[in-house]
Amino acid sequence: MKVSNALGGISRRDLFKLSGQYGLSSTLLAAGAMGGGVTLASLAQAAESTYTKRFTKEAKHTLKFGASGFNARNLLIERAGALEFARDLESRTDGEIRIEFIGDNQICGQLSCVEKTQLGIVDIYAASTQNSAGGAPYLNVLDYAYMFPGRASQYHFLYSPESQRILRDPLEKRHGLKFLFSHAELRGIQLGLKFEDQPTVTKLEELFGTKNRVTGTQLGRIAMQLLNLNPVPVAWEETLDGLKQGLIDGAETWASAVAYANMSPVVSQSVDLKFFCGTEHTSMSAKVFDSLDGHLQDAVMESSYLAQVHVQAANEAALVKTVGFSDPQLPDTIFVKNNVRPAFLADDQIKIAEEMCSPEFNPEPWAAWRERLNNWAGGIDTYTDIHKVAREVPANMLPENVEPRRWWRS
Repeated sequence: MKVSNALGGISRRDLFKLSGQYGLSSTLLAAGAMGGGVTLASLAQAAESTYTKRFTKEAKHTLKFGASGFNARNLLIERAGALEFARDLESRTDGEIRIEFIGDNQICGQLSCVEKTQLGIVDIYAASTQNSAGGAPYLNVLDYAYMFPGRASQYHFLYSPESQRILRDPLEKRHGLKFLFSHAELRGIQLGLKFEDQPTVTKLEELFGTKNRVTGTQLGRIAMQLLNLNPVPVAWEETLDGLKQGLIDGAETWASAVAYANMSPVVSQSVDLKFFCGTEHTSMSAKVFDSLDGHLQDAVMESSYLAQVHVQAANEAALVKTVGFSDPQLPDTIFVKNNVRPAFLADDQIKIAEEMCSPEFNPEPWAAWRERLNNWAGGIDTYTDIHKVAREVPANMLPENVEPRRWWRS
């Protein structure tokens, strides 16, 4: 289901009215669980039913979930699992935990959700690890260039017990965040309308010299500089205007982010450079997690596992059927409706990029950050260790075929 289609006949005013009556969380949870052909009456009935079920008894814990730019119309474009996690956790704990879901930048944005979680303003947040790296620099550990050959290797790492040692434990120790689950895509360059009438990019060199928005990740900037992509720090919320006005040639992000953020009308080509992670993750305050009873902590982890399994399958389907990030493209997808052409570079072009910018072939520019991250992780070689885990599955493996595992159990 596409949320944009499913809710297409319901005005923003009516959505706000329902949210005022039954609460934003109940309305969003109801909308996310519905099939096609949603009407105002059916959504109202579902929201009422959801509200009644959620408030049958008093919750022991009410946790605020800040979800940056997500709203009722885009939560099923990029399948990041936030609502599935919230819905399952409330059900799994029989209402002992209630989630107050606050999206659409109402309580925090891509750059601020991490800090507001660390400050205790929200308890759980969803945002990209790259944008969150400003407030939690250890998240840079995911952003070494060409460390992950494909989305399958990303999911394999997220499920691996090694992710506990290399990613999750150091993040919790240093930044007070418990990494729960994440969607997985690889970043490319999303070219603006300047390139609308130009041939589809087939060679890496065609991107050289372009000026592109970069996220908060320091390692992402290193990769872009080495690829002659002129990284320009632009806030996520300002990227749309930057592309629209031609202030930047393109933006470094991933395909479903373009679709969910309504950037498709100002993007002409989605170049699949695959040069580092695009991971819209959900983390929780470690302090809040530690305050929960043992059975509730177990429930959080099991709901995180369920959300991770859901995201793995759902986002792969959405990329093809909702976003239109495929060749050939399916009709009526967001990219087709907005004339966005995916540009899938050949293996030899990806190899050129890898040899230009990855730590394996060009280690010196990464040395300072690599040493910093290694020290934060207790002296392990973060790049080598993640690189090894990422290659435990074939490079051409379909992401939906990666075996799910409960990563916190060795």
